[in-house]
Amino acid sequence: MAAHPLLRNLQFSPFKEQDEQYVVLWDPSGLSQERLVVPLNYFYLLQYLDGEHSLEEITAEYLKKFGEFLLPDRLERLIHELDDKLFLEGEKVEAAKRAASERYRTQPARPAAYAGKVYEQESDKLARQIDGFFKAKEGPPIKRSEHAGQPIRGLVAPHYDLREAGAIYAWAYKELQEAKRPDLIVLVGTCHAGLESLYAVTDKDFVTPLGTVKADRAVLDHFRSHGGERFFAEERSHQQEHSLEFQLPFLQRVFGEAPFTIVPILCTFPPFLVTDPEYAGQRATIDQCLSAFDAAIKASGRPACVIASAELAHIGMRYGDNQAPTDFAFHRCMQTDLAMLKHVEEGKPEAFAESIVKERDERRISGFAAIYTLLRLVPGATGEVLRYDRGVTDQFNSTVTYASMSFF
Repeated sequence: MAAHPLLRNLQFSPFKEQDEQYVVLWDPSGLSQERLVVPLNYFYLLQYLDGEHSLEEITAEYLKKFGEFLLPDRLERLIHELDDKLFLEGEKVEAAKRAASERYRTQPARPAAYAGKVYEQESDKLARQIDGFFKAKEGPPIKRSEHAGQPIRGLVAPHYDLREAGAIYAWAYKELQEAKRPDLIVLVGTCHAGLESLYAVTDKDFVTPLGTVKADRAVLDHFRSHGGERFFAEERSHQQEHSLEFQLPFLQRVFGEAPFTIVPILCTFPPFLVTDPEYAGQRATIDQCLSAFDAAIKASGRPACVIASAELAHIGMRYGDNQAPTDFAFHRCMQTDLAMLKHVEEGKPEAFAESIVKERDERRISGFAAIYTLLRLVPGATGEVLRYDRGVTDQFNSTVTYASMSFF
């Protein structure tokens, strides 16, 4: 057992069973398929699994908080269970990562991870499901887009559960459907598991029930050989990440039989990395990646559409707030979201970052990196918020907001 255990980057969600409250933990990277349910008093201790506190210090924090001793064997059992589920950093996790990366590289393509879970698994049912989102009550209007026939440069679409937000996706994809469509899609998604390199690129094709979406090897090879090699190091992050996968059935239905290829990119970094001079090294990494992609896209000689798969605010107990959001809190969040998106509409990536830093990212804008990347890759484009909505993620009214946008 590690003397100073360090918890991995996990996701969690609170839930209530009768009068008792619990928290369920899981690994968003998919390295571990396990889940762990813990009572609130044990969940309180997890903040001290930071690689700096010893077991004795963690026990002392428990006594300070709850006024009672935590028997050493109970803490040890918790640590052992976390370790067995690959929830703690260490050699066991590193070995599992190496094995998983090797398995990913040997796969001929990236298989669908969420078919039959979040969207239909059979091709004909999935086609009807996607088409139905365009006709839904909350879907886009029947009338033609004012940009119909024009070259489209970018979209922002949610990556929320398709069964609930599919009609909001459709607002964005209707613009692509009616525009002068490019055959190169630069697909930029949010990586929920975190990334050391800030970006993770893969050259794998992606499989869905509607067929195989080809990765654009020419663009990716140019990117790799002109400064992008380092950004393939964490490509296994694509294996379980849903943010790109959820866009693919929409792309396949919009393009139909017309050929298209994708450039699959995952990213995650906070806005202060691009605004604070203290993080000049990380800013240089971001600039290097974007410069290499810009050069690769231009070298292809083909017009591209950049699609950012992104959510906006995350508020409520599931995301770290002390209480459930009220209707007033949501409306205030909506106003702040829309003010923030004005900078996105105006194509101002730095102002977009600064607006989030100014509020200390209190609303946890998870899609910042993907949207920022889009703005950097489509300079001069004018954006428009097409539809804004939210989803409630647990019984405590925790809320995620999202929007569909287009750029011409």
